[in-house]
Amino acid sequence: MMQDILQKAVDRMLSGKADFCDVRFQSLRRLNVVMVDGAVRNLTEDAIEGVCLRARHDGSWGYASTNSSERGAILEAASKAAKNARLGTAKGKRIPEMRGERGSHRARVKLHPSKVPLEEKLSLVKDLDQAQREVKSVVNSNAAYAESIKTTMLANSFNAALEWEEVRGRLNCMSIASNGSRTEVYYDIEDGSGGYEMFKSLDTSKMGLACAKEAERMLSSKKCPSGETTCITDPMISGLLAHEVMGHASEADEIVKKRSFLSDVVGKRVASDLVTMVDDGTLQSAHGYIPFDDEGTRSSRTVIIDNGRYQGYMQSLETAADMGVKPTGNGRAQDPHRRVFVRMTNTFFEAGDWKLEEMIEGVKHGVLTDRSISGMEDPVGGGFEAKVLRGFLIEGGEVTDMLRGFTLTGKALEILKTTDAVGNKLELDGGTCGKGVEDLVPVSSGGPHCRSRIILGGG
Repeated sequence: MMQDILQKAVDRMLSGKADFCDVRFQSLRRLNVVMVDGAVRNLTEDAIEGVCLRARHDGSWGYASTNSSERGAILEAASKAAKNARLGTAKGKRIPEMRGERGSHRARVKLHPSKVPLEEKLSLVKDLDQAQREVKSVVNSNAAYAESIKTTMLANSFNAALEWEEVRGRLNCMSIASNGSRTEVYYDIEDGSGGYEMFKSLDTSKMGLACAKEAERMLSSKKCPSGETTCITDPMISGLLAHEVMGHASEADEIVKKRSFLSDVVGKRVASDLVTMVDDGTLQSAHGYIPFDDEGTRSSRTVIIDNGRYQGYMQSLETAADMGVKPTGNGRAQDPHRRVFVRMTNTFFEAGDWKLEEMIEGVKHGVLTDRSISGMEDPVGGGFEAKVLRGFLIEGGEVTDMLRGFTLTGKALEILKTTDAVGNKLELDGGTCGKGVEDLVPVSSGGPHCRSRIILGGG
Protein backbone atom coordinates (compact mmCIF):
# COMPACT_ATOMS: atom_id res chain seq x y z
CA MET A 1 0.00 0.00 0.00
CA MET A 2 1.44 3.36 -1.08
CA GLN A 3 0.61 5.19 2.16
CA ASP A 4 2.60 2.58 4.13
CA ILE A 5 5.59 3.05 1.81
CA LEU A 6 5.40 6.82 2.25
CA GLN A 7 5.46 6.42 6.03
CA LYS A 8 8.50 4.12 5.74
CA ALA A 9 10.20 6.87 3.72
CA VAL A 10 9.44 9.38 6.48
CA ASP A 11 10.98 7.01 9.03
CA ARG A 12 14.05 6.61 6.83
CA MET A 13 14.59 10.38 6.60
CA LEU A 14 14.11 10.81 10.36
CA SER A 15 16.73 8.15 10.99
CA GLY A 16 18.96 10.17 8.65
CA LYS A 17 18.84 13.09 11.14
CA ALA A 18 16.08 15.11 9.48
CA ASP A 19 14.33 17.37 11.99
CA PHE A 20 11.38 17.64 9.56
CA CYS A 21 10.54 15.67 6.45
CA ASP A 22 7.70 14.90 4.09
CA VAL A 23 7.02 12.74 1.06
CA ARG A 24 4.31 13.18 -1.55
CA PHE A 25 3.19 10.87 -4.32
CA GLN A 26 1.41 12.70 -7.13
CA SER A 27 -0.35 11.65 -10.29
CA LEU A 28 -1.40 14.33 -12.79
CA ARG A 29 -3.45 13.45 -15.87
CA ARG A 30 -4.32 16.07 -18.48
CA LEU A 31 -6.31 16.35 -21.68
CA ASN A 32 -6.08 19.24 -24.15
CA VAL A 33 -8.13 19.66 -27.32
CA VAL A 34 -7.56 22.63 -29.64
CA MET A 35 -9.57 23.34 -32.79
CA VAL A 36 -8.69 26.08 -35.28
CA ASP A 37 -10.88 27.01 -38.26
CA GLY A 38 -12.87 23.80 -38.07
CA ALA A 39 -9.93 21.40 -37.84
CA VAL A 40 -8.44 19.72 -34.77
CA ARG A 41 -5.04 21.35 -34.34
CA ASN A 42 -3.98 19.54 -31.19
CA LEU A 43 -5.25 16.60 -29.15
CA THR A 44 -2.97 15.65 -26.29
CA GLU A 45 -3.38 13.28 -23.38
CA ASP A 46 -0.47 13.04 -20.95
CA ALA A 47 0.29 11.84 -17.47
CA ILE A 48 2.95 12.66 -14.89
CA GLU A 49 3.54 10.46 -11.89
CA GLY A 50 6.25 10.51 -9.26
CA VAL A 51 7.34 10.90 -5.67
CA CYS A 52 9.01 13.96 -4.13
CA LEU A 53 10.87 13.66 -0.81
CA ARG A 54 12.06 16.55 1.35
CA ALA A 55 14.22 16.45 4.44
CA ARG A 56 15.21 19.46 6.54
CA HIS A 57 18.26 19.56 8.80
CA ASP A 58 19.27 22.71 10.71
CA GLY A 59 17.58 24.93 8.13
CA SER A 60 18.87 23.18 5.01
CA TRP A 61 16.55 21.31 2.65
CA GLY A 62 17.46 18.09 0.91
CA TYR A 63 15.33 17.06 -2.06
CA ALA A 64 15.07 13.83 -4.01
CA SER A 65 12.50 12.48 -6.43
CA THR A 66 11.73 9.33 -8.36
CA ASN A 67 9.34 8.25 -11.09
CA SER A 68 9.11 4.80 -9.56
CA SER A 69 6.36 3.74 -7.19
CA GLU A 70 8.43 0.76 -5.99
CA ARG A 71 9.25 0.57 -2.29
CA GLY A 72 13.00 0.19 -2.82
CA ALA A 73 13.32 3.19 -5.12
CA ILE A 74 11.32 5.43 -2.77
CA LEU A 75 13.34 4.42 0.28
CA GLU A 76 16.60 4.97 -1.62
CA ALA A 77 15.39 8.46 -2.56
CA ALA A 78 14.53 9.08 1.11
CA SER A 79 18.13 8.31 2.10
CA LYS A 80 19.39 10.71 -0.58
CA ALA A 81 17.08 13.51 0.60
CA ALA A 82 18.30 13.15 4.20
CA LYS A 83 21.93 13.10 3.07
CA ASN A 84 21.45 16.17 0.87
CA ALA A 85 19.96 18.04 3.84
CA ARG A 86 22.93 17.17 6.06
CA LEU A 87 25.34 18.44 3.40
CA GLY A 88 23.58 21.81 3.19
CA THR A 89 24.99 24.92 4.82
CA ALA A 90 21.85 27.08 5.06
CA LYS A 91 20.62 28.06 8.49
CA GLY A 92 17.03 28.62 9.46
CA LYS A 93 14.50 28.20 12.21
CA ARG A 94 13.16 24.76 13.00
CA ILE A 95 9.66 24.15 11.68
CA PRO A 96 7.54 23.96 14.85
CA GLU A 97 5.68 20.72 15.37
CA MET A 98 1.98 20.75 14.61
CA ARG A 99 -0.82 18.24 14.19
CA GLY A 100 -0.61 16.49 10.85
CA GLU A 101 -3.78 16.24 8.77
CA ARG A 102 -5.16 12.78 8.05
CA GLY A 103 -7.87 11.35 5.82
CA SER A 104 -8.96 10.79 2.23
CA HIS A 105 -10.75 13.53 0.29
CA ARG A 106 -12.33 12.93 -3.13
CA ALA A 107 -13.15 15.83 -5.43
CA ARG A 108 -16.77 16.93 -5.13
CA VAL A 109 -17.89 16.48 -8.72
CA LYS A 110 -21.21 15.42 -10.21
CA LEU A 111 -19.75 14.07 -13.46
CA HIS A 112 -16.12 13.05 -13.33
CA PRO A 113 -14.39 13.95 -16.63
CA SER A 114 -12.80 10.50 -16.75
CA LYS A 115 -16.32 9.10 -17.24
CA VAL A 116 -17.07 11.28 -20.28
CA PRO A 117 -16.16 9.89 -23.72
CA LEU A 118 -13.54 11.78 -25.69
CA GLU A 119 -15.98 12.05 -28.59
CA GLU A 120 -18.31 14.18 -26.45
CA LYS A 121 -15.48 16.56 -25.57
CA LEU A 122 -14.48 16.84 -29.21
CA SER A 123 -18.09 17.66 -30.12
CA LEU A 124 -18.14 20.37 -27.44
CA VAL A 125 -15.08 22.06 -28.95
CA LYS A 126 -16.37 21.62 -32.51
CA ASP A 127 -19.67 23.35 -31.70
CA LEU A 128 -17.84 26.23 -30.01
CA ASP A 129 -15.56 26.69 -33.00
CA GLN A 130 -18.26 26.36 -35.65
CA ALA A 131 -20.53 28.96 -34.06
CA GLN A 132 -17.85 31.63 -34.42
CA ARG A 133 -17.69 31.16 -38.19
CA GLU A 134 -21.32 32.17 -38.60
CA VAL A 135 -20.09 35.80 -38.46
CA LYS A 136 -18.73 36.67 -41.94
CA SER A 137 -16.00 39.02 -40.74
CA VAL A 138 -14.38 36.28 -38.62
CA VAL A 139 -11.27 35.13 -40.47
CA ASN A 140 -9.95 32.84 -37.75
CA SER A 141 -11.85 30.81 -35.15
CA ASN A 142 -10.30 29.08 -32.17
CA ALA A 143 -11.76 26.81 -29.50
CA ALA A 144 -10.07 24.76 -26.79
CA TYR A 145 -10.94 22.38 -23.96
CA ALA A 146 -8.63 21.37 -21.13
CA GLU A 147 -9.04 19.17 -18.08
CA SER A 148 -6.71 18.05 -15.32
CA ILE A 149 -7.07 15.38 -12.65
CA LYS A 150 -4.48 15.50 -9.88
CA THR A 151 -4.19 12.99 -7.05
CA THR A 152 -1.83 13.52 -4.11
CA MET A 153 -0.83 11.24 -1.24
CA LEU A 154 1.30 12.79 1.50
CA ALA A 155 2.98 11.73 4.73
CA ASN A 156 5.24 13.76 6.99
CA SER A 157 7.04 13.72 10.30
CA PHE A 158 4.07 15.41 12.00
CA ASN A 159 2.09 12.18 11.52
CA ALA A 160 0.17 13.42 8.46
CA ALA A 161 -1.40 10.74 6.26
CA LEU A 162 -3.40 12.41 3.51
CA GLU A 163 -4.89 11.66 0.13
CA TRP A 164 -6.84 14.14 -1.97
CA GLU A 165 -7.98 14.82 -5.53
CA GLU A 166 -8.22 18.04 -7.55
CA VAL A 167 -10.30 18.20 -10.75
CA ARG A 168 -10.32 21.24 -13.05
CA GLY A 169 -11.72 22.16 -16.43
CA ARG A 170 -11.44 25.03 -18.89
CA LEU A 171 -13.23 25.92 -22.13
CA ASN A 172 -12.32 28.96 -24.17
CA CYS A 173 -12.85 30.50 -27.56
CA MET A 174 -11.14 33.28 -29.48
CA SER A 175 -12.42 35.01 -32.62
CA ILE A 176 -10.32 37.11 -34.98
CA ALA A 177 -12.30 39.46 -37.22
CA SER A 178 -11.12 41.59 -40.13
CA ASN A 179 -12.64 44.16 -42.49
CA GLY A 180 -9.65 44.22 -44.85
CA SER A 181 -7.92 47.17 -43.23
CA ARG A 182 -8.15 46.27 -39.52
CA THR A 183 -7.99 43.07 -37.51
CA GLU A 184 -9.36 42.66 -33.99
CA VAL A 185 -9.68 39.81 -31.52
CA TYR A 186 -12.06 38.88 -28.71
CA TYR A 187 -12.19 35.88 -26.39
CA ASP A 188 -14.34 34.23 -23.75
CA ILE A 189 -13.56 31.64 -21.06
CA GLU A 190 -15.41 29.25 -18.75
CA ASP A 191 -13.28 27.54 -16.12
CA GLY A 192 -13.19 26.31 -12.56
CA SER A 193 -12.64 23.41 -10.21
CA GLY A 194 -15.28 20.74 -10.71
CA GLY A 195 -16.44 18.01 -13.03
CA TYR A 196 -17.69 17.96 -16.58
CA GLU A 197 -21.03 19.23 -15.31
CA MET A 198 -19.52 22.73 -15.71
CA PHE A 199 -19.91 22.35 -19.47
CA LYS A 200 -22.94 20.06 -19.77
CA SER A 201 -25.44 22.90 -19.41
CA LEU A 202 -23.35 25.43 -21.32
CA ASP A 203 -24.76 26.69 -24.64
CA THR A 204 -21.52 26.57 -26.64
CA SER A 205 -23.20 27.82 -29.82
CA LYS A 206 -24.38 30.92 -28.00
CA MET A 207 -20.94 31.40 -26.41
CA GLY A 208 -19.08 31.09 -29.72
CA LEU A 209 -21.48 33.34 -31.65
CA ALA A 210 -21.34 36.04 -28.96
CA CYS A 211 -17.54 35.96 -29.00
CA ALA A 212 -17.46 36.37 -32.78
CA LYS A 213 -19.92 39.26 -32.74
CA GLU A 214 -17.84 41.09 -30.14
CA ALA A 215 -14.73 40.68 -32.30
CA GLU A 216 -16.68 42.17 -35.21
CA ARG A 217 -17.89 45.09 -33.07
CA MET A 218 -14.30 45.92 -32.22
CA LEU A 219 -13.52 46.69 -35.86
CA SER A 220 -15.17 50.08 -35.33
CA SER A 221 -13.42 50.82 -32.02
CA LYS A 222 -11.51 54.07 -31.58
CA LYS A 223 -8.11 54.99 -30.19
CA CYS A 224 -7.92 55.47 -26.43
CA PRO A 225 -6.86 58.85 -25.01
CA SER A 226 -3.60 59.08 -23.08
CA GLY A 227 -2.77 60.44 -19.64
CA GLU A 228 -4.00 60.02 -16.08
CA THR A 229 -7.75 59.66 -15.83
CA THR A 230 -10.55 58.06 -13.87
CA CYS A 231 -10.63 54.39 -14.76
CA ILE A 232 -13.22 51.76 -13.86
CA THR A 233 -11.38 48.46 -14.08
CA ASP A 234 -13.42 45.37 -14.88
CA PRO A 235 -13.02 42.25 -12.67
CA MET A 236 -10.30 40.79 -14.87
CA ILE A 237 -8.13 43.93 -14.77
CA SER A 238 -8.86 44.39 -11.06
CA GLY A 239 -7.64 40.81 -10.64
CA LEU A 240 -4.41 41.54 -12.51
CA LEU A 241 -3.61 44.26 -9.98
CA ALA A 242 -4.47 41.92 -7.12
CA HIS A 243 -2.42 39.05 -8.49
CA GLU A 244 0.55 40.38 -10.44
CA VAL A 245 1.61 43.17 -8.11
CA MET A 246 -0.04 42.91 -4.70
CA GLY A 247 -0.25 39.12 -4.72
CA HIS A 248 3.29 38.24 -5.74
CA ALA A 249 4.65 40.87 -3.38
CA SER A 250 2.63 39.27 -0.54
CA GLU A 251 4.23 35.84 -0.93
CA ALA A 252 6.28 35.49 2.23
CA ASP A 253 9.38 34.06 0.57
CA GLU A 254 9.73 37.42 -1.19
CA ILE A 255 9.41 39.12 2.20
CA VAL A 256 12.04 36.89 3.85
CA LYS A 257 14.45 37.59 0.97
CA LYS A 258 13.76 41.35 1.16
CA ARG A 259 12.52 41.38 -2.45
CA SER A 260 9.10 42.93 -1.90
CA PHE A 261 7.93 46.51 -1.77
CA LEU A 262 5.43 45.33 0.87
CA SER A 263 8.07 44.41 3.44
CA ASP A 264 7.46 46.10 6.81
CA VAL A 265 3.98 47.42 5.95
CA VAL A 266 1.87 45.18 8.22
CA GLY A 267 -0.60 47.38 10.08
CA LYS A 268 -0.07 50.35 7.76
CA ARG A 269 -2.59 51.91 5.41
CA VAL A 270 -1.82 50.92 1.81
CA ALA A 271 -5.19 51.57 0.12
CA SER A 272 -8.47 53.41 0.57
CA ASP A 273 -10.75 52.02 3.27
CA LEU A 274 -12.98 50.56 0.52
CA VAL A 275 -10.30 48.02 -0.45
CA THR A 276 -10.14 44.52 1.02
CA MET A 277 -7.98 41.86 -0.62
CA VAL A 278 -7.74 38.14 0.18
CA ASP A 279 -6.18 34.92 -1.00
CA ASP A 280 -8.69 32.14 -0.48
CA GLY A 281 -7.88 28.56 -1.43
CA THR A 282 -11.13 27.25 0.06
CA LEU A 283 -13.44 28.47 -2.77
CA GLN A 284 -14.47 25.10 -4.13
CA SER A 285 -15.66 26.16 -7.57
CA ALA A 286 -12.73 28.49 -8.32
CA HIS A 287 -9.88 27.40 -10.57
CA GLY A 288 -7.30 27.89 -7.79
CA TYR A 289 -9.15 25.79 -5.21
CA ILE A 290 -6.99 23.38 -3.19
CA PRO A 291 -8.17 21.35 -0.19
CA PHE A 292 -4.54 21.19 1.01
CA ASP A 293 -1.30 22.67 -0.23
CA ASP A 294 1.62 20.48 -1.31
CA GLU A 295 2.94 20.44 2.25
CA GLY A 296 -0.28 19.00 3.64
CA THR A 297 -1.46 22.26 5.22
CA ARG A 298 -5.20 22.81 4.93
CA SER A 299 -6.06 25.71 2.61
CA SER A 300 -7.35 28.89 4.20
CA ARG A 301 -8.70 32.36 3.64
CA THR A 302 -5.85 34.82 4.16
CA VAL A 303 -6.79 38.48 4.51
CA ILE A 304 -3.99 40.55 2.99
CA ILE A 305 -5.62 43.99 3.06
CA ASP A 306 -8.55 44.76 5.35
CA ASN A 307 -10.38 48.01 4.66
CA GLY A 308 -7.20 49.62 3.41
CA ARG A 309 -4.81 48.33 6.09
CA TYR A 310 -2.22 45.69 5.33
CA GLN A 311 -2.64 42.54 7.42
CA GLY A 312 -0.04 39.94 6.47
CA TYR A 313 1.46 37.52 4.00
CA MET A 314 0.84 34.14 2.43
CA GLN A 315 3.00 31.48 4.09
CA SER A 316 4.55 28.07 3.61
CA LEU A 317 5.84 25.92 6.49
CA GLU A 318 9.34 27.35 6.05
CA THR A 319 8.43 31.03 5.83
CA ALA A 320 5.94 30.73 8.68
CA ALA A 321 8.71 29.31 10.86
CA ASP A 322 11.10 32.08 9.82
CA MET A 323 8.52 34.79 10.60
CA GLY A 324 7.03 33.18 13.71
CA VAL A 325 3.48 32.92 12.35
CA LYS A 326 1.10 30.17 11.29
CA PRO A 327 1.31 28.62 7.78
CA THR A 328 -1.57 29.63 5.52
CA GLY A 329 -1.66 26.70 3.09
CA ASN A 330 0.25 28.41 0.27
CA GLY A 331 3.16 26.01 -0.16
CA ARG A 332 2.69 24.73 -3.72
CA ALA A 333 4.67 22.85 -6.37
CA GLN A 334 3.99 22.33 -10.07
CA ASP A 335 4.54 18.57 -9.96
CA PRO A 336 6.37 15.89 -7.93
CA HIS A 337 9.72 16.86 -9.47
CA ARG A 338 9.57 20.55 -8.52
CA ARG A 339 10.29 22.26 -5.25
CA VAL A 340 7.70 23.97 -3.06
CA PHE A 341 7.36 27.76 -3.21
CA VAL A 342 4.93 30.18 -1.57
CA ARG A 343 2.20 30.50 -4.18
CA MET A 344 -1.21 32.12 -4.54
CA THR A 345 -4.51 30.24 -4.90
CA ASN A 346 -7.57 32.49 -5.56
CA THR A 347 -6.47 36.09 -5.09
CA PHE A 348 -8.95 38.94 -5.39
CA PHE A 349 -10.38 42.19 -4.11
CA GLU A 350 -13.64 41.65 -2.26
CA ALA A 351 -16.89 43.17 -3.49
CA GLY A 352 -18.20 46.48 -2.18
CA ASP A 353 -21.56 48.22 -2.32
CA TRP A 354 -21.59 50.06 -5.64
CA LYS A 355 -23.63 49.17 -8.70
CA LEU A 356 -21.70 49.57 -11.94
CA GLU A 357 -24.28 52.08 -13.23
CA GLU A 358 -23.69 54.26 -10.15
CA MET A 359 -19.94 54.13 -10.67
CA ILE A 360 -20.29 55.23 -14.28
CA GLU A 361 -22.71 58.05 -13.43
CA GLY A 362 -20.09 59.66 -11.20
CA VAL A 363 -17.47 59.97 -13.97
CA LYS A 364 -17.29 63.15 -16.06
CA HIS A 365 -14.49 61.84 -18.25
CA GLY A 366 -12.81 58.44 -18.01
CA VAL A 367 -12.72 54.88 -19.28
CA LEU A 368 -14.23 51.49 -18.48
CA THR A 369 -11.97 48.51 -19.23
CA ASP A 370 -13.08 45.15 -20.64
CA ARG A 371 -10.77 42.14 -20.39
CA SER A 372 -7.00 41.83 -20.24
CA ILE A 373 -4.34 40.68 -22.65
CA SER A 374 -1.44 40.53 -20.21
CA GLY A 375 -0.04 41.99 -17.00
CA MET A 376 3.38 42.68 -15.54
CA GLU A 377 4.68 41.11 -12.33
CA ASP A 378 6.59 43.64 -10.20
CA PRO A 379 6.88 42.53 -6.53
CA VAL A 380 10.07 44.58 -6.07
CA GLY A 381 9.04 47.99 -7.36
CA GLY A 382 5.28 47.84 -6.99
CA GLY A 383 4.63 49.05 -10.51
CA PHE A 384 1.41 48.10 -12.29
CA GLU A 385 1.18 47.58 -16.03
CA ALA A 386 -1.67 45.86 -17.82
CA LYS A 387 -2.55 45.55 -21.48
CA VAL A 388 -6.31 45.89 -21.89
CA LEU A 389 -8.13 44.08 -24.71
CA ARG A 390 -10.64 46.90 -25.13
CA GLY A 391 -12.53 49.55 -23.21
CA PHE A 392 -15.25 52.16 -23.39
CA LEU A 393 -15.09 55.93 -23.12
CA ILE A 394 -17.16 57.53 -20.35
CA GLU A 395 -18.36 61.07 -20.97
CA GLY A 396 -20.72 62.97 -18.72
CA GLY A 397 -21.63 59.87 -16.74
CA GLU A 398 -22.50 57.79 -19.82
CA VAL A 399 -20.67 55.08 -21.76
CA THR A 400 -20.03 56.24 -25.34
CA ASP A 401 -17.36 55.00 -27.79
CA MET A 402 -15.71 51.59 -27.78
CA LEU A 403 -11.92 51.83 -27.46
CA ARG A 404 -9.39 49.44 -28.96
CA GLY A 405 -6.61 47.94 -26.84
CA PHE A 406 -4.56 50.19 -24.58
CA THR A 407 -2.22 50.08 -21.59
CA LEU A 408 -2.70 50.94 -17.92
CA THR A 409 0.29 51.95 -15.80
CA GLY A 410 1.02 53.34 -12.36
CA LYS A 411 2.19 52.47 -8.88
CA ALA A 412 -0.07 49.90 -7.24
CA LEU A 413 -0.34 51.64 -3.87
CA GLU A 414 -1.00 55.01 -5.47
CA ILE A 415 -3.80 53.47 -7.53
CA LEU A 416 -5.37 51.71 -4.53
CA LYS A 417 -5.27 54.87 -2.42
CA THR A 418 -7.36 56.67 -5.06
CA THR A 419 -10.00 53.92 -5.24
CA ASP A 420 -13.29 55.67 -4.41
CA ALA A 421 -15.84 53.05 -5.52
CA VAL A 422 -15.88 49.24 -5.42
CA GLY A 423 -18.53 47.25 -7.27
CA ASN A 424 -20.95 44.78 -5.70
CA LYS A 425 -20.30 41.83 -8.05
CA LEU A 426 -17.24 39.60 -7.66
CA GLU A 427 -15.92 37.63 -10.65
CA LEU A 428 -12.91 35.33 -10.88
CA ASP A 429 -10.76 34.44 -13.87
CA GLY A 430 -8.78 31.19 -13.85
CA GLY A 431 -5.41 30.34 -15.30
CA THR A 432 -1.90 29.32 -14.30
CA CYS A 433 0.79 31.30 -12.50
CA GLY A 434 4.54 30.85 -12.54
CA LYS A 435 7.15 31.79 -10.00
CA GLY A 436 8.92 34.00 -12.47
CA VAL A 437 8.36 32.13 -15.74
CA GLU A 438 8.44 28.56 -14.44
CA ASP A 439 6.74 26.30 -11.89
CA LEU A 440 3.18 26.80 -13.07
CA VAL A 441 0.27 26.12 -10.71
CA PRO A 442 -3.49 26.66 -11.23
CA VAL A 443 -4.83 29.90 -9.75
CA SER A 444 -7.56 32.44 -10.22
CA SER A 445 -7.67 36.19 -9.73
CA GLY A 446 -10.38 38.77 -9.88
CA GLY A 447 -12.55 41.19 -8.02
CA PRO A 448 -15.39 43.60 -8.71
CA HIS A 449 -15.31 46.72 -10.85
CA CYS A 450 -13.08 49.29 -9.11
CA ARG A 451 -12.90 53.04 -9.78
CA SER A 452 -9.46 54.62 -9.41
CA ARG A 453 -7.04 57.06 -10.99
CA ILE A 454 -4.72 55.33 -13.50
CA ILE A 455 -2.41 56.40 -16.34
CA LEU A 456 -3.58 55.35 -19.81
CA GLY A 457 -1.45 54.69 -22.87
CA GLY A 458 -3.35 55.16 -26.14
CA GLY A 459 -4.13 52.15 -28.31
